[in-house]
Amino acid sequence: MGKHEVGTPKYIANKIKAKGLQKLRWYCQMCQKQCRDENGFKCHTTSESHQRQLLIFADNADKYIDEFSKEFEEGYLELLSRQFGTKRVQANRVYQDYIADRNHLHMNSTQWETLTEFVKWLGREGKCVVDETEKGWFIQYIDRNPETIALQEAMAKKEKMDKDDHERMMKMLEKQIERGKEKCVNKPEATVLQRESEDEKLQFAMPAKKDDKAKFVPLNKFKLPAPSTSSMKSNELIKDKKPEKRKLSALEEIKQEEEAKKKMQKFKGRDDSWLSLNIVVKVMTQSLGDKYYKQKGYVKDIIDRYLAVIVMLDNNHKLKLDQEHLETVIPAIGKRVKVLKGKYKNCVAEMQALDVERFSVSVVISEGSFKGHVIDNLPYESVSKLHSA
Repeated sequence: MGKHEVGTPKYIANKIKAKGLQKLRWYCQMCQKQCRDENGFKCHTTSESHQRQLLIFADNADKYIDEFSKEFEEGYLELLSRQFGTKRVQANRVYQDYIADRNHLHMNSTQWETLTEFVKWLGREGKCVVDETEKGWFIQYIDRNPETIALQEAMAKKEKMDKDDHERMMKMLEKQIERGKEKCVNKPEATVLQRESEDEKLQFAMPAKKDDKAKFVPLNKFKLPAPSTSSMKSNELIKDKKPEKRKLSALEEIKQEEEAKKKMQKFKGRDDSWLSLNIVVKVMTQSLGDKYYKQKGYVKDIIDRYLAVIVMLDNNHKLKLDQEHLETVIPAIGKRVKVLKGKYKNCVAEMQALDVERFSVSVVISEGSFKGHVIDNLPYESVSKLHSA
């Protein structure tokens, strides 16, 4: 029977049937021929072209099976990585999406007879993470792309640095709270001055030195008038009306001390500039957004001692910030730093040791007239990493 003419209803019906997926039992992988029914598949197996393909396959069967297995594995893993990434997904779901393609390679042509054997093989080869549950086998792709691995390592390093900075700040805050508690414990409480009798004289202890004993100076020259009954009553009423002051916590006292220091700096003038050229600093203000918060740059120029022009290391953006919004950067041991305060200010040194508990470092001067001098117990804010182009 000849083929139907183009455009006839029978021709269109055959084309529609050929578009969709057909039964796997009537597909020949060697000839890549799909038959629609058993009679057509029987006719194909008895054809001369199919017999020639079988003779070629019989000469080197292992070669063809390995090629089919490799092609099936590459197609399956490509679909898994592209559609699901590194998410955990059911293996059968990926297989159903894979065989939805009409031109896919069938599993019965590979070295694996079932999907379970194929999934186990992927797990043994280390290409995927597989586990079996009540709902079936689940699979998770392992991305071994060098770019992806480098990106993951960079993200992990950044998270570790942020975590170290946070832990350092928490330790400093805990130490400040402990100091505030000690001040509260040792602080003497004020008491009301009371006299047992009206004729009793007042005496004050005024020690001249630490070693001398307290000498009592009687106030004989001054006579205190006896308080009248009306004034005593009015004073008692005023005392009753006055609200009792709430005792400040240690954190509130620390805040008050910091505010008092800032006010004193405004009145007396600032003389605590530590900025220096070519040092690496960290931006500690969120007013510019999360893009620059806790990011590093180097000081390119200094304006009026306290204002610096910062060039960011990531994107070379320029920022103009006050030193109050910046923080020094401590490098690894063996790297070069710059001393920012004290006798050795602006000297280039080399990191020797790091004391995390005391928040201090030890350096050795490597350039200038002080070369070879060792400086111990330098606070973190007294040194900073030196930028190298």
